[in-house]
Amino acid sequence: LCCECGQFHLLLDNHLYNFQDEVDDELICHICLQPLLQPMDTPCGHTYCFKCLENFMQEYNFCPMDRKKLSFQQCHKSSLLVRNLLDKLIVFCPFKAECQQTMQRCELEAHLQNRCPGFKKYRSELQRKKNPISKGKEDPPTKVETNTLKDPEVPSGGSSLVAESSAAAVVSLGTAEPGLVNPAFEETEEGENLPQRTSLVAETTTIEIHREDPEEELGMRIVGGKDTPLGNIVVQEVLRDSVIAADGRIAPGDHILEVNGVNVSSVTHCQAVSFLRHPGPVLHLMVLQEKGFSSKTAQQDSTSATNREVIHVTLIKRDRSEPLGIKLIRKTDEAGIFILDLLEGGLAAKNGKLSRNDRVLSINGQDLRQGTPEAAAQIIQTTESRVNFVVLRQPGVQLSDPVEDGSTSNNSSSSSSSNGGSPVHHRRRLDQNHYRRKSNYQKGYISHEKTVAIKKEPKESLGITIGGGRDNKNKLPIYVTSVQPIGCLFRDGRIKRGDVLLSINGIDLTHLNYYEAVSALKSNAASHSVILKALEILSLNSTEPSLDIKEQGFSWSPLWITWLGLPSYLHCCQDIVLSKGNLESWGFSIVGGFEESKGNQPFFIKTIVPGTPAFRDRKLKCGDEIVAVNGVPAIGMSNSELIPMLKEQRNKVTLTVVSWPGSLV
Repeated sequence: LCCECGQFHLLLDNHLYNFQDEVDDELICHICLQPLLQPMDTPCGHTYCFKCLENFMQEYNFCPMDRKKLSFQQCHKSSLLVRNLLDKLIVFCPFKAECQQTMQRCELEAHLQNRCPGFKKYRSELQRKKNPISKGKEDPPTKVETNTLKDPEVPSGGSSLVAESSAAAVVSLGTAEPGLVNPAFEETEEGENLPQRTSLVAETTTIEIHREDPEEELGMRIVGGKDTPLGNIVVQEVLRDSVIAADGRIAPGDHILEVNGVNVSSVTHCQAVSFLRHPGPVLHLMVLQEKGFSSKTAQQDSTSATNREVIHVTLIKRDRSEPLGIKLIRKTDEAGIFILDLLEGGLAAKNGKLSRNDRVLSINGQDLRQGTPEAAAQIIQTTESRVNFVVLRQPGVQLSDPVEDGSTSNNSSSSSSSNGGSPVHHRRRLDQNHYRRKSNYQKGYISHEKTVAIKKEPKESLGITIGGGRDNKNKLPIYVTSVQPIGCLFRDGRIKRGDVLLSINGIDLTHLNYYEAVSALKSNAASHSVILKALEILSLNSTEPSLDIKEQGFSWSPLWITWLGLPSYLHCCQDIVLSKGNLESWGFSIVGGFEESKGNQPFFIKTIVPGTPAFRDRKLKCGDEIVAVNGVPAIGMSNSELIPMLKEQRNKVTLTVVSWPGSLV
């Protein structure tokens, strides 16, 4: 525990504070996303924490914001005025259970050392635990054990997403990144369960998007859906100069929960695309945004239990390390902790008695009405067998189906999220031979190869437009974007939009870039006969909304989920090399893997935590499929096999991934 800020962080990391008010963006460091500490100005006009900038400049020679060339020696301390403004920011004492005082940030250290009853109590309890003579004495129920997260109030602003809630082991949680704090748990030696005192958090935010043209596309790509291992709908990319980019509040990695009041957290991919493509001048979105590690203060609003039902639920773990498969959050407008989701295949989902939006009142008799998700996670993790929940439920809230409905992840979901260290960029090494592997994942879509032979006039065009190419950033195969009503292929009718072109007159198109493919198609179209081999992607679900018709205002491109049905010989894999320090983790979570009930499923990247090596590297994206780790194929592995492999890679890992572009909305 740091004696200066009263919170837990690594020795070389920035201090952590619970600020009374939201801090102006101008006073935020854009490396650690925390209010500035020992601010340093760059010649290009940006300001960062001293430690953040120092660590960043050890790896790079440019400014993190505008990428202009920069050296640390060119930077200088911010003006005394700026430093004073930062020191005068009002913070809460982190020991809110015993001390409700507020003070200027610069006064906190003296307060902790001389006046804070909570810090004094913490030190005395720590001393008592070190003293074996007093071990037999039990604390009154109101006292807080020093190995829970209730000591210093965890900084939080909105909803806290707990790493424990994934349904598999948590991969090494530590940090060497300045200004960032640890998520709920840190990997320890067997028998140790000392949690971190800080919170990986996410906020649920309602965003209103205005469009002058009601049919203008939003300009973002999405992945996921309940018919995929990802479960939730996740923003993969925000296109430059788009409506979403101009608004500036939605970022890659955000989970979309509602669209115009409709819950999309448990809909299929096609349904979500249909909702988001619906035209209108105003679009209301509720999104879950990972903030990394928040410094906002928790809301203390109490809520009435009127007209609510108190429910008792007991879950039985086979051993202490078995997760329950529950995602817990904090809300911005209501005190306490709530169930965000039940992970498919987890104990809670199989039990079926807990529900989304249940408010957790207590776990194993410990009062959590004003608690944190971290405190709840710690109680769950340290419980040997029986976990007794008391929850409050609003009338009319439906229980989620324990198998299908509403699951946003599955039993193989795992969190390897952590705060990251200084980012290290590596060039991607493309595997030009394509990563050969067996793939039987064709959820909702299958591919059908067809050969089309056409007799035509030499000057008659094929009448198609194409997209893709191996020079595309996603290394896509060549596919048909439109069939024009003037060419021979329209008259023939067998080649359709979305078909993947394999060859023309025996010339392989699968390895060509866009311009090479255009040239090959034009030169071969000059003959009297053309033989095209193509792959048609067929939907197995006739009840899905039709998205094939070109909606006015939308440029056409294949849906993300259709790419998943392609055979593996069309997958162009690429290597992404991540590096980290000894105490760091990679900063991403994965879902998928082999399950007896579902067979082999691909491993997908579900979340990338802000401020971590995976986040800084910028190459890995939500929805990417992990094909191999350090050259070892992932197909056929269960989640419990892949996670230890990632854990074993101490400082460097090579992920072989297939990256398909998300569906454009």
